[in-house]
Amino acid sequence: MRFGLFFFANGDDPDEQYRLLLEAAAFADAEGFSAVWTPERHFHPFGAPFPNPAVTGAAVAAVTRRISVRAGSVVLPLHDPLRVAEEWAVVDRISGGRAEIALASGWNPQDFVLAPERFAAAKAELRKGLDKVRLLWSGGEVDRPGPGGGTHRVRTYPTPARGGLPLWITAAGSPQTYALAGETGAGVLTHLLGQSLEQLEDNLAGYADALAAHGHGPERERVSVMVHTHLGSDREQALARAREPLLAYMRSSLNLFGLNTRPGADASPEAMDELLELAYRDFSRERCLLGSVEDALPLVESLAEIGVDEIACLIDFGIGTDAVLEGLHNLAELRRRCERL
Repeated sequence: MRFGLFFFANGDDPDEQYRLLLEAAAFADAEGFSAVWTPERHFHPFGAPFPNPAVTGAAVAAVTRRISVRAGSVVLPLHDPLRVAEEWAVVDRISGGRAEIALASGWNPQDFVLAPERFAAAKAELRKGLDKVRLLWSGGEVDRPGPGGGTHRVRTYPTPARGGLPLWITAAGSPQTYALAGETGAGVLTHLLGQSLEQLEDNLAGYADALAAHGHGPERERVSVMVHTHLGSDREQALARAREPLLAYMRSSLNLFGLNTRPGADASPEAMDELLELAYRDFSRERCLLGSVEDALPLVESLAEIGVDEIACLIDFGIGTDAVLEGLHNLAELRRRCERL
C-alpha cells in the first residue's frame, strides 16, 4: 500500500495552510510517500487557499525531489484545455516529470459562474476536454477561432518533461464515472464519504471490467482513496484532536452522510445532534485513520483487499498545523508497516 497526502483546506488562516502544505510536502518527500494532492476550490472561505492546483502544485514541486505532484482535482469543464495543458506542463518541468492530474466534472453551480454554459453538460465536457488535454500534452495541435473569423492551429508550450500525462478521474459513487476511468485508462481518485466499503468494492469491479473491455492492461489500474487522517503516539489525544474538526466537517456536509433532515424542520436540533453523533461514531471508527497506528491497520488492510493501492491521507480538516505535522511521524510509521500490503 502506498500513502499520499491530500489537502482540503478546512482552516481559518491561509498562511498556516500554505506553511502546512510546504512543510508536510517536504516531509512526505523525504519519508517515501507517493504523492501530494492539492484541490481546486472557488468562491467560499472553505477551501479558500486552493483556487488553482497548478499554482500550489508548482510550489510543491519546488520543495520536493521525488514525490508525485497531483491535482485533486482540476474541474475540467471550468477551464480551457489549452490552459490546463500549459499550466501543468510548467508543473511537470519544475518537478522534473512528476506531474499528474485528477479530472472532475464539477457539481457546485456557484463554481460554474466561470463557465455557466457548460454546467448542464458538465460530464460530457469532462470527456471531451480529457481527450484534448491528452492530445496537447503529447505535442498535438488544435484548431481555434481567432479575431476576425480566422482559424489558428496551435500547440501548447512549454513541452512537458515527459510525453504521457498520468490522468485520474475523480469519482464519488456513480458507477458511470468509474466506467469512464476504465474506458480512458485513467486512475480513480475516490473517497468513503458517500459510499461503504462494499459499494466501493462493487464500483472498483466495474472499473476493472471497463479497463479490460477497452484494451487496457492491469498495470493501468490505479486506485487512490481519500481518507481523513490524524495519528498520534498518544491515542486518546489524537482522537480528541480530531473529534471537533471532524464533527464540524460532517455538520457542513450532512447529505454526504445520509443526514438530510434539517434542524428546525423535520427534526429538533437535539435530535440532529444525536443523529450526527451516531454518524460520527460510524464514520470515525470505520472510514478514517484516527488514533494510533494500530487503530489504522484494519482499514488499510480492508482497502488493500478490495484493490486500493494508495491512500490519500486528508490531513488538513481543521486540526492545528503543528499538531498535524507532529502526527505525520506516526503516519510515516504506518506507511512503513504497510509497504507490503
